[in-house]
Amino acid sequence: MNNLNLEVNSRLIYSFTNSEIYFIPTTKYKTNTITFFFIDDLRKETVSKNAMIPAVLRRGCNKYPSMNEISLQLENLFGASFDCGIIKKGEYHVIFFYAECISDNYLSQKMKGNNQDDIFHDCIELLIDIITDPIIENGAFKPDFLKQEKENLKRLIKGRINDKVTYAIDRCFEEMCKDEPFGIYQYGDISGLEQVDETNLYHQYNKIIHNTPLKVFISGNIPKENIDYLKDILITKRANIIANTNITSSRDEANNINDNDKNKELKEYNEILDITQAKLSVGFNTNIYPKDQDYYSLLVCNSILDGGMNSKLFKNIRENAGLAYYIFSQLEKFKGLYLISCGIDAQNKEKTVELILEQIKAIKLGDISKIEYESALKSIETGINSLKDNQLQVIDYYLVQLLSKTEDNFDTLLKKVKSVTISDVIKVAKKIEPELVYLLSSKQ
Repeated sequence: MNNLNLEVNSRLIYSFTNSEIYFIPTTKYKTNTITFFFIDDLRKETVSKNAMIPAVLRRGCNKYPSMNEISLQLENLFGASFDCGIIKKGEYHVIFFYAECISDNYLSQKMKGNNQDDIFHDCIELLIDIITDPIIENGAFKPDFLKQEKENLKRLIKGRINDKVTYAIDRCFEEMCKDEPFGIYQYGDISGLEQVDETNLYHQYNKIIHNTPLKVFISGNIPKENIDYLKDILITKRANIIANTNITSSRDEANNINDNDKNKELKEYNEILDITQAKLSVGFNTNIYPKDQDYYSLLVCNSILDGGMNSKLFKNIRENAGLAYYIFSQLEKFKGLYLISCGIDAQNKEKTVELILEQIKAIKLGDISKIEYESALKSIETGINSLKDNQLQVIDYYLVQLLSKTEDNFDTLLKKVKSVTISDVIKVAKKIEPELVYLLSSKQ
């Protein structure tokens, strides 16, 4: 049995042809879950096709040829749930399929009736059917399914502006990385979507399902025979595997930024929409990546800036200066990027940017109070503990550990964070450099 050392109770059970099954045994939850993650590279030529694959597959398979029949089977499995979709993790484009059901330990034989099968076993079969046995016509996906889902995806792409906060964050990252795969929107664009047809989508589907690396996470109180059963199915259905090629990009360790680059001009990008409250995002390059020892110091530095009511951003920009309706930060760990976002009155842009930069400069100069430092550590600890309460967040945490090639479980992560000193935070802050100011506002 292989062991990834992610956590004492989380381990790699099987590995074959670049397919891996991870098991997180736990009795903490009343449910068992299984998630398939197909890991592709984020590329402009495939982004729209990848986004379409789960949308079409959820429409039905040969055993359950409609969404209604899938729903009926989920009801038969005591209200099990199913979902699928696409997510962007750094420059990975991840297609996921997920099912959750109540643990058999909470079902009496009377409740199960004549159904002698393990509920989780049936969930595995349902997911396998949806993923591997879609409805095909003339060697391609059904035209009506594709047409309807293309319209749905088109509305989603056009509607991304409806959530102005998320849109401003995404657009800032996209402008910072416009010449890199990370600058690609995870659902693609309208022009790329128009190029998708029944045949080329089916070709991409086969490539994804049979060739790209697969990570399967199983969580709950599950008999080992169910995991063995899944392993046997996957061995028969997986063919040649294509290794992912990116993860490092033009702005990471392969192209380290030297001191001469740090004085480059701060770029600005303004975008106009009909909104009442302007959205400001300031993007930074941290020059720090998950495998760096300084990464844990960066987490503490981020928490001092944005870790609650004692954080510098909250106290000095929102509370004292009254410039922001909201303010928070976001660390993009795969890319070494850092974003501070806030809602402001557009005329306060320059003053707000100035104050944001002052907060980071203050940390560089050692202006860190004991309460700021201790509150930052406590905020991180609270966040880590809250992750443990959500089965899906636990799985996502371990997926990110795999993709970033790090091996921290919750305990080792917290231990490393608590070992960070104020001097460590000052050192890491000196590596953080502003790169882009993005403003989303209405015409003045």
